[in-house]
Amino acid sequence: MSTKQQQPLWTKNYTIITLGTVVSMLGNAISGFALGLIILDYTGSTFLYAISAVVTNLPKIIMPSLVGPYIDRFSRKRVIYTLDFTSAFLFLIIFFTLHFQVNTYAIMLLFAAIIGTIDSVYSVAYESLYPMLISKGNFQKAYSIASMIYPIAAFMTPIAAYIYDVVPNGAGLKYLLLFNSFSFVFAAVFETQIKVEEKHAEKTKTMGYNIKKYFDDFKEGLKYLKGELGLLTVTAYFTINTFTNSAAGILLLPYFKAQDGLGVMTYTFVTGANLLGRLVGGIFHYKKTFPQDRKFTIAMFVYITSNIIGCAYLFTPIFAMLLLQFFSGLICVTSYNIRISSTQNYLPDSVRGRFNGTFQMLTMLGAVLGQVLGGALGDTGLSIRAIVIAFSALDIIAAMLVMYRGREHVKKIYNVTI
Repeated sequence: MSTKQQQPLWTKNYTIITLGTVVSMLGNAISGFALGLIILDYTGSTFLYAISAVVTNLPKIIMPSLVGPYIDRFSRKRVIYTLDFTSAFLFLIIFFTLHFQVNTYAIMLLFAAIIGTIDSVYSVAYESLYPMLISKGNFQKAYSIASMIYPIAAFMTPIAAYIYDVVPNGAGLKYLLLFNSFSFVFAAVFETQIKVEEKHAEKTKTMGYNIKKYFDDFKEGLKYLKGELGLLTVTAYFTINTFTNSAAGILLLPYFKAQDGLGVMTYTFVTGANLLGRLVGGIFHYKKTFPQDRKFTIAMFVYITSNIIGCAYLFTPIFAMLLLQFFSGLICVTSYNIRISSTQNYLPDSVRGRFNGTFQMLTMLGAVLGQVLGGALGDTGLSIRAIVIAFSALDIIAAMLVMYRGREHVKKIYNVTI
């Protein structure tokens, strides 16, 4: 066994960032679902509900690419804990706004925009700091842990659904937002204890930073991406993938809510089955490594199979929905682990923030366009199941025309030992 493989994953820094992420996401999973239900009940419109999701994601089109150069120059750790403290204060304000019934649709859209802005900056900083806290030879294990955090947190969603059902007029949901405020405080406190050498930030302190250097860094990041055909191929496919997934996904809660015999609780169980599959898959990949020369093939299998399931599962009985979504989650976490661990391992630290920012900008653009189109189609009276099939089929076509055609470039990123 090599020295690279013998290094421990659970260093103090890695433990802290993992604990902080778990705590904040526990609250965030509940409040995100709760806020969506509040808006849907307040407006009674699938389209206006979709617009609120668009407003949340709109800053994620603009901000990631803009903050990328700063993330590559300044302390990523400081950005992370500052934004978590800010989020704690914001959700406290939202709680009081709902408690004193001064909320309007316009106010809720404003909160959605602020939340989206914070999330967009935080995500770039977090994804750029996280690889710095992973010991050598442990990238796949570390990202298998990361892939399990969201499913664990999202299992709190049924709690929000239960409170929604038993407390009249959704009144109990505001207390879930208060819980979220406290969760962000705990996360921020954890994150202040991270000890990491950020050489890029130290260099910036020495040499200073101005608008000219910012634009130079911005152009340097674009030049780097243009020269990396494998990264371009991955980015192009996942831009389309987020478009199709968002267009179909925005329709699911309204669909389940409107169907006799289904409802909000069934929606949470079906989505929970997918999350359970992701959790089980993450545990499996923590213990077992991917065959180095088969990673791209495995990823392509997932891209095709998950969309075939997307075409079919809404036509099946509830028990079959649960099984299909469990299997979809099980395989989707596999492709996630391959993609995120391989690309972050491939990237030089000096451009990681700019690539992550550009990737998030383009994928969020896809998400917003998908949410707008999906929400608009949902209000036309067309069959939601037919709309979901159309977008799933489009994703399969993109996987073949983009990822498979660019396989020789992508394999250089995916099919490596990390």
